[in-house]
Formats: sequence, structure tokens, C-alpha cells
Amino acid sequence: MEAKDHILARMYVVLTLVSLVPLLIVGQIVRIYLTEGTELRERGRQQASASITLPALRGSILDQAGRTLAANIARYDLALDPTVPGFAEQASTFFDRLSRLTGQSAAVLRRRVAQRTSRQYVLLLRNLDEAAREEIASWKVPGVQLQERFSRRYNYGPTAAHVLGHVSVDGQGMAGLELQLDEVLKGRPGRRAVQRDRHGVRKVRVDGAVVEPEHGQTVVLTIDLVRQSILEEELARGVAESGARWGTAIAMDPHTGAILALANVPTYDPNAPGRYDDAARRNRAITDRIEPGSTFKLVAAVAAVEQGVVTLEDSIETGDGWAVFGGRTVKDTHAWGTISFADVIALSSNVGMAKVASRLDPGVFYQYARNLGFGQPTWVDLPGEVGGTLKKPNAWSGTTLTSMSRGYEVDATPLQMLTAYCALANGGLLVRPYVVAERRDMLGRTVWRASRDSIRRAFKPATARALLPAFERVVEEGTATQARIEGLRIAGKTGTAQKAVGGSYDRHAYRASFVGFFPAEAPEVALIVVLDEPRTSGYGGVVAAPIFRRVARRWAGTLPEVARRLAPVPDLPEPPARAVPDVTGQPATVAASRLMAAGYRVPLPDPADRLRPVAVQQPAPNTLLEPGARVRLRAAAPDTTAPVMPDVTGLSVRQAVFWLAARGVHVEVQGHGRVAAQSVPAGAALPERVVLRCR
Repeated sequence: MEAKDHILARMYVVLTLVSLVPLLIVGQIVRIYLTEGTELRERGRQQASASITLPALRGSILDQAGRTLAANIARYDLALDPTVPGFAEQASTFFDRLSRLTGQSAAVLRRRVAQRTSRQYVLLLRNLDEAAREEIASWKVPGVQLQERFSRRYNYGPTAAHVLGHVSVDGQGMAGLELQLDEVLKGRPGRRAVQRDRHGVRKVRVDGAVVEPEHGQTVVLTIDLVRQSILEEELARGVAESGARWGTAIAMDPHTGAILALANVPTYDPNAPGRYDDAARRNRAITDRIEPGSTFKLVAAVAAVEQGVVTLEDSIETGDGWAVFGGRTVKDTHAWGTISFADVIALSSNVGMAKVASRLDPGVFYQYARNLGFGQPTWVDLPGEVGGTLKKPNAWSGTTLTSMSRGYEVDATPLQMLTAYCALANGGLLVRPYVVAERRDMLGRTVWRASRDSIRRAFKPATARALLPAFERVVEEGTATQARIEGLRIAGKTGTAQKAVGGSYDRHAYRASFVGFFPAEAPEVALIVVLDEPRTSGYGGVVAAPIFRRVARRWAGTLPEVARRLAPVPDLPEPPARAVPDVTGQPATVAASRLMAAGYRVPLPDPADRLRPVAVQQPAPNTLLEPGARVRLRAAAPDTTAPVMPDVTGLSVRQAVFWLAARGVHVEVQGHGRVAAQSVPAGAALPERVVLRCR
């Protein structure tokens, strides 16, 4: 074959192969359409479709009176896509203006953009307010994205911080009720269907499905903002005056378990929790286990009285103020000698209480301590509660019983201690503390409400009644006289406990406390105050009781019954008796009005008698009667004779004109006020016209 023919043959082969390529492509397209078309079309729709999240509003937290303690406010995050055309030309001006608006260094902002990890996205600033958003949006800089989110705002700063808790930057509950009720408060986000174009830009679909967000519930607390503020102020004052390391105080309704206020010092601002250390954020009322000291003597007193091993009048020999139990010496602050068991409580005699407790069976004492809630949580609706420590009798040593009787070898939280004294206040019932009163949906409808929850009967009502006078004497003449308030009966107990440091008790480190309730005869408030390592004094009656007193005084204005006891309203003197005016002959309606204006009770005349003159009044005119007495009127019988002109002097113009006009008499009035004279004398025939002179 010649070279020319060889070249042509090769060209024909190549052309033939090239002409087959379109046929192969078409064939492949047909194959894909027939075998994979449905699946690929579905994938395309899925890639073009998307959804955007519709955020749910986190529920608010309100105090008992409806004041908003925690709420949501709109905040914006500023992000940037520096690759968008047009941004580079405005970048310098944008960074300078943003620096002036926010106070951030322009160099820092530029560095964030330069060091971004994503090519098309960088988060520049968080937590911008509405004014900043509007200002930045007005610049119309390409690539700027303002992303709306909701930020948590605590309107009263540190107030009730340990109850409310706080949330993370992303709105996740981190402490307090924000953590405990996170699922309830955060709600459920919704979503809206959108469509992506070929550039990836999302557009809302008109026919797209919308799932509305389920907003979080509103939580209403048992705490009142005013009382909470008072408790925090007085606790902070007490901690500062005593030089204590920290302090905690809790107030409860002893009948229901509702927590009325809860405070810790030091505290923190939940709007900026990261600025505070763990100690400030610690809710010591429920997380710190302490040896309570003499406040725990309630357990031994209840057990001994209810089991009949002692009465309040029985004499207890305390000797020279010391005694040895199981090889360990127990001391009193003074040598009380022989005193009654009521005095053992009032004077807080360690020796006397140890002697009484030693008469009890260990198992019985342990059971009473359990019945009063020790060694177990109170199940309060706050996170982080610990259960305390209460050893079982089989783990006791020879000194455990007498040590426990005065609050050693046992750990309890301040809330557990307060709950036990609530049982004394309410007649022996152990109630569950709670801080959430109710929850509401977005429409304000109550979806859940707390109810009183009695855990168990800890002791008999008769035992509570028998012990109450002894615990009142603690305040009146015992170790807590600095808690006394004139006119208000208070019952309670002081506590002073050495702290265990490094396995032994430190003679210079104490925890001082006072727990009590008022009014003792009808308790409305139970309150405990605990101070850690006060420097001015280790005695609860010296440093904790005054805080109790100041809080109770200031709270009195918010408790009407307590205020009445502190400042009873004096009985007003009875008003003097006065002579009943003579209204006979006057129209019944006018007469009744005059008597009621004078302070008497007068039944209204029947409609048929209202324009007739009064014939009889009882009691008779000029009778001495006290204001408020009843006066009866009887109108004259219908008279067929011509009516006569009545005496209208002394009546108001309105009253006189009303009666005369109803009888068809034209009245001319001269002057103002009450009628002083009339042109037609009383008793004359009723005229067609009369002149009344008033002054």
C-alpha cells in the first residue's frame, strides 16, 4: 500500500472512532436516565432544598410578685466573608469605623480576618446590641453578616444569683435553675424550608413547610425580690462586720416548704459568671456539709421528750461545767450546776444534753435524726445538693451518741438544718423545700403548680408544743438574746462548732449559726444564718443572731400579721353621741340623705314614699345617738288635701329643687350653698313659684 493510501486509511479509522464518541455519550445519557434518573433527580432536589432553624425563646424567670429576674434580649454576632467582591475596597474604612463603634482595636480585627481558618467565613464580634446592629447595617458593606441570637439578661445582677444560676454563651443552662430546668426553659426550635440556587444562596420557599418553635416556659419562683434583697444586704453586712470567710442564709415557709429567700456571701453576677471564681459561684446552702454544733440539739431534745426519758421540768446535774463521756471531756461555757432540761436547751449546756442523750438507745436516736431529714437530701429543686453524713449505729464509737447530741460526728447542709426546725415550727411534719411555685406557657396559662409535699411526720404535735417554750427561752433569756425583737415571739437555737482541719479540731476556727422562726405562736418564717470562721466571735448568738434580728425587722413590713404584732393598731375612741336632726315634714328622700350625711344608717324609703314628707322618725328628733346607729323614717300617708309648702331651709339647693320641681313648683335660686330662706313660708299652700335664697 502506498504511503498516501496508508495515511487515508488511518484518517478514516480516526474519523470513524471520533464519530462514535457522540453516540457513546448519548447512549450513556440514555442509560443513566433509564437506570439512575429517579435517584439522581431526588438527590438534586435534596441538594437544592434546605431548612433554616427558627430559634425558640428561652423562658423567663419571675419572682413571686411577677417581677422579671431573668429574660432574653436580642443580641447579634458579626461575621464576615472577606472574599465577596467589593469588600476589599471598603475594608480599611470598615475596620476603622467598627473600632470606633465597639472599642475593639482595628489591628486586632484585621488580624482575626487574616488568621481565619475558613476561606469565606470569620466571626469578628459577639454580643452586639440592637443599636450597634443598626449602625453596622447602615454602612452596607459587602460580605458583612449580622446573625441574630438571644442573650440571657439577669435584670437585678447578683440578686438571687445562686437560685437563678447562669447560662453559657450558647444559652445552655450551667448552674442553678437555669441548669435544673434547662429542658423546660429552652423550649424546642422550629424550622423553615428554603431553596438553594446554583450559587448556594438560600431563598425562602413560599410553599415551604414551617414548623413553629415551641418557646420555653416561664418559671415563677416562691422568692420575693424585696425580701431577697434584704436578706442579701444583711448577710453581707454580717459577714463584713464579723470578718467571716463566707456566709449563707435561707428563709422558708415552715408549713409549705416554700423557700422565701436564699443568699450566699460571696456571690457573683450571672451576667458575667466567668469573672468570678468557683467559691463565689458555690451555693453553700445546699452543697456544704458542716458539723452543725448546738443547733443539732433539737434531735436529742425531740427524741428524749417524745420517748419519755425526760420532761422539760426535770432537773439535770451539769456540775462544774464539765463531764467525761467515753474518755472524752465535754465542757460548758459556764458552770450551771443543777438546772431544768428547759434550761439545758435555753443555756445550751453540752454536759446536760450529753447526759440526757446517754439515756437514749442509739438506734432510737439515729431514727429520730433520720426522721428529721439528716443523712439524706431534702430533694429541693436546685442542682448540686448533697445529702449530709449520718453514721449508722453499728459504726458508732463509745462517744458518738454524746457527740451527736451536741452536733459533732454528723454533717448536714444549712438547708437540712433549717428543714428540721421547720418541723418544730409546724408541729412535727418534715416538708420538702422548693423554690419553683409554678410554670406557665407562652400564653400565660399555668401548666404546673407546686403543692405542699410532706415527706413524713418526724414527731408528734404534742412534742412540738412541749418543746416550743424552751426554744423561745433561748431567745428571751438564753444564748440568743441578740435575736430578740420587742413585741415578737421568736423561737430558735444558736450553734457554735469547732472546725475540723487536717483531721483535728482547730481551737481558733469556728462556724457560728442561728436558726429560728417567728412569730413563735403562729410561725410564718423560718430562717437560718451560718457564718464560717468569724473573727470577732465564734458564738452564733453574737454574730449570727443579730443578722436574724435585722432581717426579721425589715421583713416585718412585708408580712402584715408580723407587722401588726410589732406595731399594733390602737383602738380608736368611740365617737361621741350627737342629737339626731329633725327631718319630719321633709321629703323622705331628702330626709334620708341628710341623716346619712350625718353618719347614721337609714333604710331607703319605698319608691312610692320618696316624695312624701316624713311623718315619723325613730328615734325621735334630738335623741342622742352615736354615729352608725340606725334611724327609721315613715312617710306620711297619701293626702287628698292640697299639698302645703315644706320647710326646706338648711337643705342643699339640689335637694330642695328636686322635691319642689317634682311637685310642679318653679324654683328661682338666689346665691349658692344651702337654703337660708324661702319666699313662701312652711305650711302655706304649695305655690306655683317660689324663691330660695341660699348662702
